[in-house]
Amino acid sequence: MFRSNIVSMTGYTPGEQPRGGDVVKLNTNENPYPCSPAVKAAIGRVCQAGLQKYPEPTALDFREAAAELLAAELPAITPEWILCGNGSDDVLTILTRTFVDSGDHVRFPRPSYVLYDTLAAIQGAKCDVVDFTPEWTLTDRFTKHCDKLRLAFLANPNSPSGTVLPPAEVARIAAALPCPLVVDEAYVDFADSNCLSLVGDSDRVIVTRTLSKSYALAGLRFGFAVAQPQVIEQLAKVKDSYNCDALAIAGATAAIGDRAWFDRTRAAVLETRARLLTELRARGFECVDSQANFIWCQPPGGDPKSLYERLKAAGILVRYMDYGESARGLRVTVGTDDQIDALLTKLDELLK
Repeated sequence: MFRSNIVSMTGYTPGEQPRGGDVVKLNTNENPYPCSPAVKAAIGRVCQAGLQKYPEPTALDFREAAAELLAAELPAITPEWILCGNGSDDVLTILTRTFVDSGDHVRFPRPSYVLYDTLAAIQGAKCDVVDFTPEWTLTDRFTKHCDKLRLAFLANPNSPSGTVLPPAEVARIAAALPCPLVVDEAYVDFADSNCLSLVGDSDRVIVTRTLSKSYALAGLRFGFAVAQPQVIEQLAKVKDSYNCDALAIAGATAAIGDRAWFDRTRAAVLETRARLLTELRARGFECVDSQANFIWCQPPGGDPKSLYERLKAAGILVRYMDYGESARGLRVTVGTDDQIDALLTKLDELLK
């Protein structure tokens, strides 16, 4: 009684979320710091007013605040350029449902965010996967014409590598593709550049972002897309009627308004990221320079799965990721300094 493509697909496997216990959690790229106090205050006000009514269906308060914030990078932006979702995964789902039909093709790099594969499979589409080069760049294969190609995803910064393609290269890719390009900027607040300005140049460039990482709101679930208004108009037809609840809208709006908290927390993550990279390399790890809040690495001895399991047994969770022949390695989230100290101490013990 099930659709054949649902039966045959594997499904997306989220990172492990332990229940209780004394665990150092460095496996799902969450922000290790508490969210802005303004978020809690805003949510409290909504609770006090009551939850008996539906929320504003388009998250207008957030869209107005976000448009004001992002205008420095995209001067033309207005609330009509923004679509909100229950995390950026919801936005990616809306995009796939809007553009992709059964039998169509969806293109994305490998290794990258594994949800793209799942979203294509749900639609009954074919995954057109293009391997990154060893230098984490893309060949012209990524822009090769295909009559059935309907959508391309590009995580930038990429996960699991944390690498970035510069905006000029992304613009070249977008211009050469015969379909819309979704630039997934989930980690962009930890990077040196972004592709938001490209949205103003082309209605086929769509940027998605999340508040889960840089704003420490993974538990609230809020993300958004930026695209030209005629694109947002079509996407809005596909989203659930009330896909963002009143608590999430209030919290997200308050979060992007607290720039002092954002600047302070971002600086702390970047400082710890630099230290973690240095310390891992000093212990013999092969690491990729990262512009995200995690580091992709290969342990000395070349057995990432074994080290992952030994760390887990010791109460330290990192993410072991297996992309087959493309890549196998460990993705380590940038935690607090205390969490990183615990990781490094255990690594010194295990690597003896």
